[in-house]
Amino acid sequence: MPRFSANLGFLWTELPLPDAVRAAKTAGFDAVELHWPYETPAQDVKAALDETGLAVLGLNTRRGNVPKGENGLFALLGREEEAFAALTESITYAGVIGAGSIHVMAGNAHGNVAHDTFVRNLEVACALAEKHELTVLIEPLNAVDAPTYFLRDMAQAQRIVKEVNAPNLRLMFDCYHVGRTEGQVATTLERLMPIIGHIQFASVPNRGAPGQGDVDYEAIFKRIDALGWKRPLGAEYKPFGATEQSLKWMETYR
Repeated sequence: MPRFSANLGFLWTELPLPDAVRAAKTAGFDAVELHWPYETPAQDVKAALDETGLAVLGLNTRRGNVPKGENGLFALLGREEEAFAALTESITYAGVIGAGSIHVMAGNAHGNVAHDTFVRNLEVACALAEKHELTVLIEPLNAVDAPTYFLRDMAQAQRIVKEVNAPNLRLMFDCYHVGRTEGQVATTLERLMPIIGHIQFASVPNRGAPGQGDVDYEAIFKRIDALGWKRPLGAEYKPFGATEQSLKWMETYR
């Protein structure tokens, strides 16, 4: 039977982050995960986690200059100082709240220089994260939502994981992104399971709650169970209204 993590970058965004953690507990989630929690003091988040008993799975490095459209720093040549400042911030925050992984965001780039920059920066990031017993995650984003993002598909990400060859580097497998542009979600997930560190989901193509669209999540969740996955699956979907009104899927899939 699957367990679920509430992605608080999309769910209960109208609430202060500690209250969103409490809302996730009330709704029956087993864990939470974060996008960019840095405007909320880490001790406040920790207090809510301690109160609810929820685990926090991970968080993202900062994206850079968001008003200018930046979406990560680690594949951008010349931005290494900012990238590692962002990583240090994430490691520190993760240490306070007890998060187990950090999604290192590549950014908008392409070509061999970006590839070499990303690999080189990941090697350093993994070494730093390993000292804190943290997993580093990388995630391809679909070309419809993020047309200029460096990581475009799972095959590219798989090659980079192999090239970096760090024991704590894993894939963030988002069924939504894979389903949006690659398809064959179940087959791809099964093939990559040995290097997956976290699994997320949302309906395809509208990124709403599961139970609609092109991906049969009943079959996907059963397959994940059969493959022996034990960690909570990340509900990273847009509720399109009050989060509480979007949660009927939890009854179905549990």
